[in-house]
Order: sequence, then structure tokens, then C-alpha cells
Amino acid sequence: MMTTKRSKFAALAVGLALVVAACGSDDDNSTSDTAGETTPPSDETTPPDDTSGEPTDTTGGGDGEAAMRITYDIAENAVWNDGSPIVADDFVCTYNAVMNTVGSLSTVGYDQILTIAAGASDKQVVVDFKTVYAPYRGLFGALIKHDAVADCNDISGDLQTDFPFSNRPYQLESWSDSQLVLEPNPNWFGDAPVVDKVVMVPKADQETEINALLAGEVDFIYPQYSPETADAVAGDANVKVGLVYGGDYEGLYFQQQEGPFADPVYRQAFAQSIDVDAFMAQIYAPIVADAQQLTCGPIVPGPYCDDTAFTDTFDAEGAAALLEGDGWTKNGDGMWEKDGNVPEVRWMINSGNSRRENAQAYLIPLLAEAGFNVVADNCEADCVFQQRLPNLDYDLGMYISTAPPDPQYLTSSFACDQIPSEENNFAGQNSQGWCNEEATALLYQADATVDFDERAGLIKQAIGFMRTDWVMLPTFQFPKSGIYRLDRLGPEDVVEQDFVNYEAFINFPEWEDVDGGGPIEADLNNYEAFLNFNQWTDTDGDGQIVIGAEQWPGCLNPLTECSNSSWYQWTIGFPLLMGVYDTTAEGTYELTPMMASEPVVEVLG
Repeated sequence: MMTTKRSKFAALAVGLALVVAACGSDDDNSTSDTAGETTPPSDETTPPDDTSGEPTDTTGGGDGEAAMRITYDIAENAVWNDGSPIVADDFVCTYNAVMNTVGSLSTVGYDQILTIAAGASDKQVVVDFKTVYAPYRGLFGALIKHDAVADCNDISGDLQTDFPFSNRPYQLESWSDSQLVLEPNPNWFGDAPVVDKVVMVPKADQETEINALLAGEVDFIYPQYSPETADAVAGDANVKVGLVYGGDYEGLYFQQQEGPFADPVYRQAFAQSIDVDAFMAQIYAPIVADAQQLTCGPIVPGPYCDDTAFTDTFDAEGAAALLEGDGWTKNGDGMWEKDGNVPEVRWMINSGNSRRENAQAYLIPLLAEAGFNVVADNCEADCVFQQRLPNLDYDLGMYISTAPPDPQYLTSSFACDQIPSEENNFAGQNSQGWCNEEATALLYQADATVDFDERAGLIKQAIGFMRTDWVMLPTFQFPKSGIYRLDRLGPEDVVEQDFVNYEAFINFPEWEDVDGGGPIEADLNNYEAFLNFNQWTDTDGDGQIVIGAEQWPGCLNPLTECSNSSWYQWTIGFPLLMGVYDTTAEGTYELTPMMASEPVVEVLG
């Protein structure tokens, strides 16, 4: 699932450990990842009738033969924080919850499952899919404990203010509007976390966040980078700035299900009236002097990027001619008008973000000169990401997205059937309301394509339709930054251990380069961000690590709109819930310690 703010778009290995099975009699197959299928589902999975709260052994529907099967073997020592084993029922519960919870953000990939059940034991899971699903590594990324929710078929009412289960190094001790506290998971089956207490606290804005770091109130922050941020901490020798480029990208998005941008002519003319080069110089050059426009679309440079897709978008004369040819005229105020109507474009950003507020202050007057009536329509981050985006309650949006290593997230974010609606229980992350059937078919076909080059070609074709339909204007691949206090946080100090040894500093192979970041900076480029804080060391002896958060979740549910921001995942989702794979800073997937071995993937003929 893509998170909004939330790539490291590493190539999905062509091999995929696929095992080709004999064609013929097998009637269950499976493949999965983050989402996808060859074409949009023609026979939708029906919710199970059982409402007892216990997961069903077999779910999905249809009598079609399976195209792919995945067998997952769970490690024998893998348990939840209460000591109960992680079992097949947890996979089944996760599937049921994703597919049937009202307001589930994305069902992509899971909607390709025909059956899911325990295999040879309750430590084995066999999943059959109706299509070959190339991005299967993104599926079952965060398990739901089957006996910790009232009804696996709809968990929308669960996990509002508490989160009682975890299969990570830490568990949630407490959560409120002002802080969350993590404590070691007593039944964690890996290496024990270094620090016994991790505290995360929200900060109202970046200035407050930086001041809290300088004052020693927090040990680490993960801000949206700007030169002002670096300058603000430059005078403190105990503060270190780590900076990397990864999968964060910012863009302008046009909500086109209803409102002014539902008119394709108006939408195109509006987009063509924005001088992106000038916008880059005004907004992004102060961040990086040689800032270049991201021209791939909603993806960063890499194997799936066509860097010509969004070039030469500015054409003010062409925009005016397009509108005039469609019956638009400029009224006495210089605004474009049709049938007596001057559209009002509501530009939504999260208030308190100075860069985006500066973008509005710069661009709104220029758009007015071009004849477009744009008004700032902002609210707090939780309002933007947890309420208005999922409900398509905006016209123009500006935000950073952070995506996982595989481009499958494009399916859940842009396919027609992923537009939240009453018909699909308001599931999906297509917050633009864009529906292009050809592009949707390409995205689903890409999800079912194993050959890397062929898959990349399908992705690029789909992104081409985003340009043709003017879904968005990509702007900038945003740097990731982690800023922390060297006097409070670091790797375990072993430098002084051998000072009294006859062999003196013989332990220097164990020393770590604190200035280079060590484990603190190791995951800054990871989709899962600073998840490795279990390896960090409290160097000031106060017994805790304190992390400042730019945004704060309004509730703790991992499937509904509560989780529709990166900071939900970084504070709750990733630290508490483990699945089959984790992402890496190198933009790949790695098996988690919850699994006994790599899943066996069979393509059935």
C-alpha cells in the first residue's frame, strides 16, 4: 500500500523464485503482492457469511482454476506479544479484514485470492490466486491477530485508541493525543531491542520540531528537508543531519470525479497554464540549487520511469485556445467563464507546511492572471490525509507520496475500481477519482507479468495515459532527512571498553562511525523509514529514545482512513506489525524473521 506524505522502485527480480507446476488437475493456485490482477476482477469475492469473529478457513469465490499458488511456512518460534503462536488463522483474518472491512483503503492483490487456508499444519498457509501476481511480496505485509479483533470480516470499529498486539521488537504501552510509548515485546523472537523505552511525540510544525531537537526535548526528527532546516541546526555541534534521496516525490493532483476538473478541457488548460520551470525555481531551487523537475509521473527515476512522460507541459497560449474552442470566454474580471459560471478551484494543502503555503502564495496570483479562480482551502494534516483525500473532498492537491519498492502501488492509486465509492465500501486509494479503462487494464496486466522488461513497458504505457488525461503534474523527487543529537543517540559505545586492557584498543574492529550515522541513518532511505530504532542506543543515559513526529494519527486502525498517512505507518503500523517481507534501504524486499523460509511460488498451467 502506498502511503501519502508516502520509492525505491527496485527492479522486481525476474526469477521471483517461481516454480512451474504441471498443468491440468490443480484447482488452486496463488500469487500475491501488494495488489493486482491481469484485468479488473470479473467475479468479485463475496464476504463470508460467518460473523462470529473467527476467521474462515477458506475465503474467496468463484469456481475458476487457480493460476498461482503460494505456500508460506511460518517460523516455529514466531509468536505474538502475548506468547500465542503466529498461525495460518492470522493470515486468513488479515485477508478477510482487508477484503471486507468498511473503508478498507486497498484490496488490490488480495482480490485475486481464490482460497486461503492452513496447509500441513497451522504454521503453514496455502494461498491460491486466480491470476499470476508478480508483486506478491507486498501482500501480507502486516498481519492482523485473529483473536484480537471482534470480527475479522470487519475491523473498522477496532483499534481506535489502543493496539494490544505486536509481533515486532516493541509493543504499545500507551497512546494519546500527546504521545505514544513503546516498550519491549516480552515474547519477541529476535534480538532484544537496545533501549527499553521509545517515546514519539507530535510537534505542531517544523519550527517547533527543530526547536524541540535543539532544546534536547527530542532525540531524533524525520522532517521534510529544507535548507532552512539544516541552517537552523548548523550551530549545534551535537546535531547531525543525514540526507538521502529515495522514493519521496511531490506533485500537484487534480481531483476529477466531480468539481471543475471533471471537465477534461478545463483540467488540461489549467495544467498547461502552470509554468513548472518557474515553479521549480521559486519553490524547489531553495531546497536544492540544481533542482530538476521530476518528469516520470507518480514515480521516481529508475527502471519504471519514462522521463519524457511529463516534459513540456507549459503552454499558456495553447491552454487559452483550448478553452476558447470549447466555448469558454474571459469575463470582465479576466476569469474564464462558461454558461455564466466561473469555477472555483479549491487548493488543499496541510496547513503549517510553509513550503506548500509559499507555493500557494506564489501560484494563486499567477493562475488568477491566467483566468483561473483558485482559493486556498487548507486544514490540518489529519484532516487532509485521513478525511479529505480519502473522500475526494478537494479540487487541487499538493502532497508528497512515499511508495514501496514495487510499482504495484500505482494500481491501488490509479485504477478505476480503486476509486472509493459506496459500491466498493469506500475502499481504494485512487484519491484523484481518475478512471481510464485502458490504463487500468495495463496496470492490472503489469501486476500479472513476471518478465521485467515487459512489465516496465506496461507501467510506462499506463503512466502515459496519466499525462494524456492530465491526472497530475509531478514536481520534485524529495530528499529524505533524519536529524538527531549525537549527545543523546547513537550506536552502542564500545570505544572505551578496552582502555584498561593490556592490548589497549584492540577492539577497534567493533567501533562504529557515529559521525557517519551508523544504524541511525541506515534506514533513512527505506520505505519503512526509521523502523530499525530497536538498534539505536540511548547515549545520554535517560533510558529512552524520543522521536518527534510531524503528523499524528487520529486513531490506530491499520486498514481504514486512519492509516492513510506515512506518519501513521512510521508511528504505529511498521513498529508494531510484521508480515512476510520487510523493505530495505536498497529498495528491495527481505524475508522477515517471522518466516521459516522463502515462500514457495508455483505457477499452475
